[in-house]
Amino acid sequence: MKKLLILCLLAFFCFPIFAQQAAQQKVISPEIMGDNSVIFRLKAPDASSVKLYGTMGVSDLEMTKNNEGIFEVKVGPLEPDMYAYVFFVDGVKTLDPSNNIVMRDGSHIESRLMIPGGLTELYDVKDVPHGKVSSVWYPSPTLGKTRRMLVYTPPGYDKSNETYPTLYLLHGGGGDEEGWINRGRANYILDNLIAQGKAKPMIIVIPNGNAGSTSAPGEMPLSLRLEQERDAGAGMPRAMAGGSIPEALVKDVIPFVEANFRVKTTKEYRALSGLSMGGYQTQMTTNMFPDAFDYIGVMSIGTFSNFGNYNKDAHIAQLKALKKENPKLYWIGCGTSDFVYQGVLDLMKLYDEVGLKYTYRESEGGHTWNNWRLYLSELAPMLFK
Repeated sequence: MKKLLILCLLAFFCFPIFAQQAAQQKVISPEIMGDNSVIFRLKAPDASSVKLYGTMGVSDLEMTKNNEGIFEVKVGPLEPDMYAYVFFVDGVKTLDPSNNIVMRDGSHIESRLMIPGGLTELYDVKDVPHGKVSSVWYPSPTLGKTRRMLVYTPPGYDKSNETYPTLYLLHGGGGDEEGWINRGRANYILDNLIAQGKAKPMIIVIPNGNAGSTSAPGEMPLSLRLEQERDAGAGMPRAMAGGSIPEALVKDVIPFVEANFRVKTTKEYRALSGLSMGGYQTQMTTNMFPDAFDYIGVMSIGTFSNFGNYNKDAHIAQLKALKKENPKLYWIGCGTSDFVYQGVLDLMKLYDEVGLKYTYRESEGGHTWNNWRLYLSELAPMLFK
């Protein structure tokens, strides 16, 4: 009798929860249609307004409420690609509860949508040999911290004695070392390119580009995270570009990688690339250490002549030293609607004046991961040829 009473009580209290979950599961969102248009839905009977925001080119798109309290809107058809989106419910940012796949890049946590075909074939998990992504802690005397980086080793690394070239890949402002994996899909892009014979097997090293941090927030020591939160509350600015990062990369990260992984250790087997802030750090690093990398990729960042401490003569002297080293590839990519677009044009004009050779890739769109994933998929096959 006691067991029966307990079961009845459990049913009484749990049934509303299960019923609510079952009702929520009936909402299909996002629903990809045959023509690649997408229907987004959210059950929010008490809400007055729900708007859709996403990297598929929609912002503050009003959704229509039906008699069942479900808000709905149709978008597209969309080009095959990977997109991020969120709902704003009466002004409050909300993930899609019907979609259990989310992406994180810094403080940006958003629901994920993948439209099949085209570029998505490179970003998706395919039945090909896969590399390994490892979380690696290393000492950084330059920054006075033990820091974390993610390291991708290509398929077959653990079972071979081969040495590999290395791509050092830098994230953007507000991001961390997890961005290029979680949102950039760098590991799957390389898995698929290697399987197709389009890219050479390589190691990818993704350090944290924030000089005051050790790692992504969830991996940071609590004491340091609380300290940073206090500093932010006091209005202390964070150095977006991380002035010590170039020195730490060359003096700390590279020696650690070359001592602990089977990598080739001369500059013709090293590449450096980054997006936005990481593109700035790429410029700074290759300007300061012109003999360190033979392959350079700058994504969505232009000249930094508007920075307060900019010295054009010193910059030109650095570029001339880099030109003398004759890197095998200096690659620049930017979207035509990116807010840094004019700065990129100015950067290339300066390089033309100096005579520094580069390859330019212009694409549609702005300062988004849709472009940065595209750029990595095009840049990787050009490395170490």
